[in-house]
Parts: sequence; C-alpha cells; structure tokens
Amino acid sequence: MHAYRTHTCADLTAANVGENIRLSGWVNRVRDHGGVLFIDLRDHYGVTQVLADADSPAFSEIEKVRAEWVIRIDGTVKARAPELVNPKIPTGEIEVFIRDMEVLGAAEELPLPVFGDVEYPEETRLKYRFLDLRRESLHENIVLRSKVISTLREEMVGQGFTEYQTPILTASSPEGARDFLVPSRLHPGKFYALPQAPQQFKQLIMVAGFDRYFQIAPCFRDEDPRADRSPGEFYQLDMEMSFATQEDVFQVIEPVMRGVFEKYGKGRPVTQDFPRIAYRDSMLWYGSDKPDLRNPIKMQIVSEHFAGSGFKIFASLLEKEGTEVRAIPAPGGGSRKFCDRMNSFAQGEGLPGMGYIFWREADGGMEAAGPLAKNIGPERTEAIRQQLGLGAGDAAFFLAGKPHEFEAVAGKARVHIGQELGISKTDTFEFCWIVDFPMYEKDEETGALDFSHNPFSMPQGGLEALETQDPLDILGYQYDIVCNGIELSSGAVRNHKPEIMYKAFEVVGHSREFVDENFGGMLSAFKFGAPPHAGIAPGVDRMVMLLADAENIREVIMFPMNQRAEDLMMQAPSEATNEQLRELGLRLIPKE
Repeated sequence: MHAYRTHTCADLTAANVGENIRLSGWVNRVRDHGGVLFIDLRDHYGVTQVLADADSPAFSEIEKVRAEWVIRIDGTVKARAPELVNPKIPTGEIEVFIRDMEVLGAAEELPLPVFGDVEYPEETRLKYRFLDLRRESLHENIVLRSKVISTLREEMVGQGFTEYQTPILTASSPEGARDFLVPSRLHPGKFYALPQAPQQFKQLIMVAGFDRYFQIAPCFRDEDPRADRSPGEFYQLDMEMSFATQEDVFQVIEPVMRGVFEKYGKGRPVTQDFPRIAYRDSMLWYGSDKPDLRNPIKMQIVSEHFAGSGFKIFASLLEKEGTEVRAIPAPGGGSRKFCDRMNSFAQGEGLPGMGYIFWREADGGMEAAGPLAKNIGPERTEAIRQQLGLGAGDAAFFLAGKPHEFEAVAGKARVHIGQELGISKTDTFEFCWIVDFPMYEKDEETGALDFSHNPFSMPQGGLEALETQDPLDILGYQYDIVCNGIELSSGAVRNHKPEIMYKAFEVVGHSREFVDENFGGMLSAFKFGAPPHAGIAPGVDRMVMLLADAENIREVIMFPMNQRAEDLMMQAPSEATNEQLRELGLRLIPKE
C-alpha cells in the first residue's frame, strides 16, 4: 500500500464499498455526534466523509484532531444509508470507517477560518495567503485560471501560432507606465528594466521572420492598483502576426475568446459575432470606450430640440461652439419618484442634477411631465419621444455641454439606469470591438497636439493621411476588445515603415533625432525589411476575473500584493543589506 494514499478524496464511490483504503488530506471540519466522530477530509480533488466510533482502535487519537491538521487514515469503505446520501459531492454515497490514523502535520490555532466563506480583513488574508488559498472558492478560482491558460495555449497552437519566450531583463522603454528598474552588478550605475510588455520584442520577432507568435507573458508595471488591475505584475495572452490586417487579428482572437468563455462560463451565452463599434459612436451611445452591452440603452444627440427653446440653460449652452445635448432613454422609468432618484445620483457625481422628461397616459392619450416638458412645450417633447422611441411609462434624462466634460457621468448614469430598471442582463458575456480610435488629440488648455492612444500604430491612410489631413480627423488602426464593460486588451496594426513613423511624430512636434534617440532599436530593425504586422494582448487576469464572477482581481491571482503594492506574506519589498548595496555600487539617500 502507498505510504500516503490509495485514492484521492474525490475518488471513492459505491463501487468501492467493502474495500480497505488509505486517504491523506486536511481536516476540513470535525463533528461529534454523541460518541461518533465525523471528519470531512479534504485534499486538492475533493472531500470524503470519514468517521470513527468508540470501537475504532484510533478513536482516542482522533479525538485530538483539530481543523486543518493533515492526517493519514486507513479504513473500510461503507455505503451511506439512503437518507444520508449527499448528492452534492462525488463521494456522497459512501463514508470511510477509520481503523488507523497518523498525524502528518498538526496545525496551530488558525489566524483565519478555512471552512466556509467567512469575510476576513484583506490584510489578514494576504498575510496568510497559503491558508486563504485552502478556501473552496479561492481554490476553484486558481484552478480555473490554470485551465483557462491551458485552453488559451491549445487554441493558439491550433491556429498555427508558436509560443516563444522574450527577455525579462531588458531596457527601459516609454510604454506609458513606470518601469521597475533592476541595478546591474556587472555594470555599476546602469539598470535593467522589467518589461511593461513584450511589445518591442514581439515586433522584432516578426522582423526576424517567425510569422505567428504568442506567449502567456508576464508584464511588470509600477502602477497604482485598482479592482481590475494588480500592482506590479500581470499576465496576458500576447500575440503578433505578420502580413496581417486588423480583420485578421479579429478572426484569430474572436474564436479564442468565444471558446474560453463558452467552455468555462457555466453555460452563460457568449456573443457569437463581436460587433465593431467606432470609438466616436461608443462615446456617443455609451459615454465610454468600454461599453457594457448587457445594458441595451443607447444615448442620442437631441440638441435640435433644445436650440432656441424655452429652456434657457440648454438653449444658451448650445450657442457655444462644441456643445450639445444628449438624452439617456429610460424605458420603464416614467415616474417622478424614479426621476428624483436619478437626479440625486447625478448630484452625487458632482452635477447640479439631470434634466428629465417622463411620459404618462392622460385622457386617452399621452402627456409629457417634468420641468423640462413645461419649458420646451408639447411639440418639442413629442419630437424627442419619437426620436428616442419611447412611450407612456418611459422617461429620458438630459445632459448638456462639451461632450468630454459630461460623457463620463453620462456613461455612469446609463449603467445606473439600466441596473435600477432591471433591463441590464446579468447572465451573459457581451463582447465587442472598439475600433477607429483617433490618432491625435488636442490639449484643451494649450492647444498642443499629442497621440491619443498608441504612437506606434499605423494611421489609416498611411503617409498620405499624415501629409494631407487635419490631424484630428486621422484615425488609427487601433482596437480594443471589451467584455461586459471590462477592457481586456488594446491592440493595433503596427507602423512598420520608418518614414511614416517619423512623420507621425513630426505631427506632434518631435524631430527625427528624438525618434532615433528614443526608438532607435525598433527603427533600425524596420530599416532591414519589416513585414506588415499586427497584434493584441488580452489580459489573462481580467478574463479569469469575469469567468469567476470575482469583484476584485486579487481573487484570481495566487499570491497577489495588497493595495500598497506589498507582499505581506513574503514581506516584500524589503530593505537591502549594506553588502548588497556596495556590490551594486548604490547608496540610499534618506528621505527628508
């Protein structure tokens, strides 16, 4: 017999009744039923109920056992009485009568409970993460993560991609976030950087002629944490392909995402054909470039109905350049009580409130109610109702000004309305592509032009567009993939032609010398025959977060840091010794 087990804690069924077996695992919980001790024994695979009564030779030792002790038991498999069968677990038809027991690892008093889902402070959970990971829900999340990564690999290999590894110690690059720097012992005063992404390497792989690359890539960014972003490091499905258009990338990634979410999404529907939404339309309809399409509400421009109207606040605003009025339809929101609640919501977001109109049945017809309706009159309110496709019992809310000043609040209001009225779906995965991002944007205060997204993307129209079009009208071959309001990744068709790259940077005031100095390695490679190429890198952590219905990304990472980018379990970051600093040629300057 094996030293520790003949079966796992998920193996035994009614077919094993009468067998003498050996199990090892953790004591999930102990129950004393008047002289009979029941133990739920747990391992990675599942749970088996084992028991002993006073006739068991091991009874006196079993009485000493406590939660989370690691034990080995020998025993005989018995069938449970029909009324005691537990259909929720694979071993629910049987129990094991203990004949012998050995304690393999005793446990001290636990700093947090493992059995059940008791809420505990996050700092405690992260300090004792090895205990936290024993909890069923978290254990399942980490196993799910492993399965998702395995499936991603299978899907990419199945589409002809090959996995290559890129360096972890590399040079600093301007990716948009802070680098983690690593001092070099052999080159005092010089530093490596951990890669924010394998971006330049994967493009160089294309230049080297490898055609279809992918990697489950670790990325390192010294960023502040958020609920959907881990500080320090994260993983992404990094891919790049040569001789590829934007559409080629979509055709590769859509079946990969669809396959993973159908396989692990617990039967929830997944978008079959991902809609492509222009950035400009997304901001107009949803107030966000990360739209949650489970909510069917689309905002619309209704400026014409307020221009020159009796509602002076909007009418006077519309006389200024670049302003407009947008409506948020609220099907089923046609009551003063609901409109007042939404007004309070807007005030909580820092606005004076939101204008609203609601429609109700009256005298066999329909009437518009609310302060705005009185100010603009029945003809205009009826035109608004018809444009928005609303009827009795519905409402609409209005925001006005320069779009970039109110879009964020409008987007939040749209989400809030959908949730409040129960018209947003909750049991589906709704994907979309956001496309046609503007290449450039203008600073409202200085009037200076800058890149709005990714400076290394190919502009639509190429060199001719850069030379002949208004920069604010130029779009890039840039795209985001979004699911349920979560951005999973940005991607782009890369600018692989040096003359187009020089011109793209010239538009925002940078010289050829600036480009050579900052991006010389990449440009040098492009001068020796670079194929057209494109790619994307969906975030693994966020995918698993969606699939696991987790509110926080730390629930799907095995050993995450806390909000202050600290590893409480390993006590990192930690101070270096004087000897280590001398070896690296470093000296710390005390903070004042």
